[in-house]
Amino acid sequence: MTTGTIREAVAVFDDADSLEAAVVALESHGFDRAAFSVLADEATVEHKLGHRYRSIKEMEDEPAAPRETFFTHVSRTEAEYGLPLGLAAVAGLALAGVGGVLPLLVAVGGGAAIGGVLGQKLHQHHAKRVREQLARGGLLLWVNLRDKAEEEAALHILGKHSAHDLHVHDISA
Repeated sequence: MTTGTIREAVAVFDDADSLEAAVVALESHGFDRAAFSVLADEATVEHKLGHRYRSIKEMEDEPAAPRETFFTHVSRTEAEYGLPLGLAAVAGLALAGVGGVLPLLVAVGGGAAIGGVLGQKLHQHHAKRVREQLARGGLLLWVNLRDKAEEEAALHILGKHSAHDLHVHDISA
């Protein structure tokens, strides 16, 4: 790798389950969650690049393509259920000193409701992005690589999980 560049594996998947399985396998082989990114939603891509893309192939090696962190199903579920519980707990602790059960129950219920809405929005965003990309040829995944060993491991694992258009490139940092 050259200084000032990022080396990454590029892979396209034909379904969300294969993408998910590949990421889980990469994580189990020591890849950090922060190494994975996916193409942002269509509106974000159009806004950033100034045009719509017709095919996912156009975005594979586009250094300016806007990206999002990839969240596995487990991470999205944690957000959908953990966030409401966390907000409810914070609200409950904040009101613990105020006294009375009714304010505490109202705060916990309100925190859970807000968290539930936020978790549902995350799920809907993911589902929309999946539909958009599948309609344009597949789900695009980039994997940051630190060294040659990671490159070899990533290519092997991604290939085992039905990735196509599988290759490695360098982009400016």
